[in-house]
Amino acid sequence: MKPSTLEFASVLDEREGAQTFISVGSLIPEEKAMESNTLVESSFSAIINVPIEKIDIPAWCFSLSEAEYQSCSPAHCSAGVTTAPDGRRMSINVEVLGGSPMVQHYVEEIAEPHHLRLVSNSDVFTPTGRIKVGVIWDLSVKKIDGNTCEYTNTVQSTFTPELLDFLAKQGIPQDVFKAARRPISEAHNRQETPLFAKSIERHALSNSISAAVAGAAKVA
Repeated sequence: MKPSTLEFASVLDEREGAQTFISVGSLIPEEKAMESNTLVESSFSAIINVPIEKIDIPAWCFSLSEAEYQSCSPAHCSAGVTTAPDGRRMSINVEVLGGSPMVQHYVEEIAEPHHLRLVSNSDVFTPTGRIKVGVIWDLSVKKIDGNTCEYTNTVQSTFTPELLDFLAKQGIPQDVFKAARRPISEAHNRQETPLFAKSIERHALSNSISAAVAGAAKVA
């Protein structure tokens, strides 16, 4: 049976939420073009209970085990790390939303201890074939006080030529497609953000303990 517009729209965005934070009317022409290409852009935040100095988001991301990744959402299936052709690190994430698998090929664009920006030309396996969706995943932390900081998980998905062609062949307007995918996308982003924050917190605490043990061993 061919999936409905609503059913199919729900599977294409495994991370995105439903809140758009840019006013198109205030953008310059180049930014307007980017905004018109956006499917969904959202941002959710959660508290991390460790000093910001102990956090290294790229170190966490590119050492994330499959089990740890799976613990951050029921939709998460698998995760791994490799390198892009140009040598940059790449995080491979596999998720299933709305019954369709999605494979992320996240390549680092910005990699700083407190800010990681990843870009992917993601594969979605639908009942009618494989298509591409652009995804930008931005992870950052900012200091609250000496013992806590705020983690922000921002994701933007974009139309690709393959997706636009897919929608055109089915006669699905872009606005209808955007509206249909929002509820499940927002729910997933909201769900995984605090769990990612807890995972980053565990990573920071584990590294602190390991560093303390190594320091004690040197003294001994």
